[in-house]
Amino acid sequence: MTPATILVVDDSATKRYLLVSWLTRAGFTVVEAETGGEALRKLAAEDVEADLVVLDVKLPDMSGFEVCERIKTDPGYGVLPVIHVSAHAVDVNDRTQGLNRGADAYLVEPIEPDELIATAQAVLRYYRARQRAELLAARMVRLAETTLAINSASTLPALLEAAALGAADIFGAPVVVVAETSEGESLAATGPPPVVRRWAVPRHRVAVGSLVRTDEAADWDVVDWPEGETVAVAAARLRADRPPVYVAVSGSSQTPGFPVLRQLSQAVAAAVEAQRSFDEEHRIAVTLQRSLLQSRLPEVPGVELAVRYEPAGAQTEVGGDFYELTVLDGKLLVAIGDVAGHSLHAATVMAELRHAVRAYAVEGHPPAAVLELANRFMRTVLPADSATLCLFTLDPANGRIRMASAGHLPPLLHVDGEVRFLSPRGALLGLDAPPRAELELELPPGGTLVLYTDGLIEQRDADIDEGMRALAACAAEVEPDLDDFCSRLLTRLGGSGEQADDIAVVVLRRDVSA
Repeated sequence: MTPATILVVDDSATKRYLLVSWLTRAGFTVVEAETGGEALRKLAAEDVEADLVVLDVKLPDMSGFEVCERIKTDPGYGVLPVIHVSAHAVDVNDRTQGLNRGADAYLVEPIEPDELIATAQAVLRYYRARQRAELLAARMVRLAETTLAINSASTLPALLEAAALGAADIFGAPVVVVAETSEGESLAATGPPPVVRRWAVPRHRVAVGSLVRTDEAADWDVVDWPEGETVAVAAARLRADRPPVYVAVSGSSQTPGFPVLRQLSQAVAAAVEAQRSFDEEHRIAVTLQRSLLQSRLPEVPGVELAVRYEPAGAQTEVGGDFYELTVLDGKLLVAIGDVAGHSLHAATVMAELRHAVRAYAVEGHPPAAVLELANRFMRTVLPADSATLCLFTLDPANGRIRMASAGHLPPLLHVDGEVRFLSPRGALLGLDAPPRAELELELPPGGTLVLYTDGLIEQRDADIDEGMRALAACAAEVEPDLDDFCSRLLTRLGGSGEQADDIAVVVLRRDVSA
């Protein structure tokens, strides 16, 4: 029998002595009260952590029925079971009234010791089973809320913090959540309050697979456990080649079978696996994209060049932004483009398109013809993809530009403090569309041309026209150093927070003396 404390309320010292003696011999801890008022005061003052009340019906200050009713309606201790005992209120009407007003059992004297003890044990079994069911239901609700929170996290540290906060709320005890990043670094979130730090599970406690076990608190010294407490540990993983995710909580907070702890560890493992996979793909895509972009710009007499490329934030898939600057037959070839979509696939399509554009340009085709060939290439080799591209050649000697565009954002021209957007027109690549027309113009000495991708000017909560107006305002003045100019564009327009899309910027300026 699980130990329990029983409050015996009876104004008869003799009868109270008998009840206390029987219950004490049966292993219960017993607290006494002579009146209904004394019993209610003890419960209200939390002097008594009672599990059951044995309550006489005939009391000097108020009836046992009233005492029972007040116990059952009090939000603080209304879950206490009550057993009425009486030598006077013994008829069917009394027993009915007692049960209707909240009593869980009604015994009439003479009472046999075994009957009293068996009734107390039966009532306690029912209430404890009910409490376990209510606790499990409440924990399952919090588990659902925690699962939503961890799957809404955008980074692994934020995920672990949400898991630790949720686990502490579920179990009401200290907690440790451990997982490895995609780079192999082990992080532990402890709480409450949730704190994420570097910490690894001791070698001798590393799990081979999914399991639930009980450890010593010393093995999980990353958090301060209550004295004498053991640690319930659930380890889970979705793939055999991944390290497990651990959720460790106080052993005393657990119910038999660890049902909620098991489910929580599985939910955390699933969310961590998704985050790891995304982080790995994002890192691979950014590495691929950076490796394919030019690390060194060509040196062109009479022309200053500057470029910037900023990948999207870590929680966002990488895009297909690219640029190309090269000198062919004495002319500078400049291209900037953006493959539709955000994924590792978009980055690989970007690489294929960039190499195709360079190859067609090397063959000597003018910009409009290069776009037509690139469009044919995409429709043949990459029929499910599309891209925008702006391409032009610049003759450094006289500033003559031949430009063609396939659905890309219009370049911005800055001359003598005045800015305007050029308007080369053409359908994006990947469509069956009429040939793209060429635009010819002259870039005067001191003139600056700015090419960019949509990440620079697009904001999720603003119209693209607002972004273009902001770019025009920002480019009204161009620094002597084009790198400084690019940095200011990214700072002012790209925002200071986590950017949602890749940004590519290409800026060129003819020397004043050209």
